[in-house]
Amino acid sequence: MDAADRTLQRGLVAVDHGCIVHVGCNDAGYTASTEIDGRRKLLMPGLINAHTHIAMTLFRGLAEDIPLDAWLEKVIWPREAKLKPEDVYAGALLGCAELIKTGTTCFNDMYFFMDQVAEAVAKSGLRAVLAEGIIEQGDPKKGQEALQKSEVFAKNYHRSAGGRVRTRLGPHSEYSCSPEFLRKVKDRAQSLGVGIHMHLAESKPYADSVAAKLGKSATRRLEEIGFLDDQLIVAHCIHVHQEEMNILARHQVGIAHCPVSNMKVALGIAKIVDMVNRGIPVGIGTDGPASNNHVDMLKDMKIAALAQKSLYGDARALPAKKLLRMATIDGAKALGLDREIGSIEVGKKGDLILIDLNKPHLSPPADPWTTVAHSSMGSDVDTVVVEGRILMQSRRLTEVNEQEVIEKASKVAEELLSR
Repeated sequence: MDAADRTLQRGLVAVDHGCIVHVGCNDAGYTASTEIDGRRKLLMPGLINAHTHIAMTLFRGLAEDIPLDAWLEKVIWPREAKLKPEDVYAGALLGCAELIKTGTTCFNDMYFFMDQVAEAVAKSGLRAVLAEGIIEQGDPKKGQEALQKSEVFAKNYHRSAGGRVRTRLGPHSEYSCSPEFLRKVKDRAQSLGVGIHMHLAESKPYADSVAAKLGKSATRRLEEIGFLDDQLIVAHCIHVHQEEMNILARHQVGIAHCPVSNMKVALGIAKIVDMVNRGIPVGIGTDGPASNNHVDMLKDMKIAALAQKSLYGDARALPAKKLLRMATIDGAKALGLDREIGSIEVGKKGDLILIDLNKPHLSPPADPWTTVAHSSMGSDVDTVVVEGRILMQSRRLTEVNEQEVIEKASKVAEELLSR
């Protein structure tokens, strides 16, 4: 995923102290304490999940075939109100295990009890960008308390887990936080030196109601209050007009495209090709396991491409190379991490995955780009490495006990339902 989109045959990558020190087709004189045999496998950068709520593994399968308002108000929010910190840790650790097993090495997350998510990330060995969610809903006191909590988390956990955890502030959305309150969030984020993660234009009814109240689109109002810049990543952006896309492009706001959850809850399909053509950094996210059912980026990548081809009536929309870049280097850029991760280049972190090509559905591997983009799935990932640390090899997790994680989260989910 470098600038030249190079593909090396029989290549070799050397990682030292967590960073890539050599990329080529010879060993350049390096010897290693650990060698990974990559024969009949494809080495690529670890996938970057640009938007999720990973602890919602606990709610997987509970809110099916219902619209967003009922999904939130009747199923999810009542259960979230019963969550305890230890529940979130169990759900997050299960999610981290699933991310590793499907090839994701970095994820961008917003939820509650985020200190517990940070601990799960540290335990699993993954990389993450984390934000404690903030909801104001017209209540200044509630908003201030949530902002303070998000700020404390951001201070305490930024660059924790050996630097693998970065933090942001997490105002929920344009409809749950007023422009005046979002300006306060922006000021706090700047003082902390962290970015912001929020939802934007996910639902047409919500987007329309905000526009009617403001007399203009939320995107336009956010520009007016100085909220938009390249330190902001917004999820969804399904219901944004061309003018709003121009505004987002002007400020280089990152976008997390979540095709599966958007279609599952019947919210629509974002016009990603228009955004990409404007130079907006767009990554791919799975959203939470409650609205997607999994966090398998390889599955969602293909669906993202098919949806765009159908939406635009153009088979050339979102080709394989661009699709893979969105899941790696473009996702890193949307998160402001493209100088560290997202491509296999000397000086970057050794976040790598190996895909096993010795599978009937991946044979013959004619073109590596299309093989990964359109034929692979998470279960094809053989090995996962983050900063040179092997988190999975031959499909076996090395840092956590997979069965124990599954059993603990299942027990927590069952007990949560009884509350």
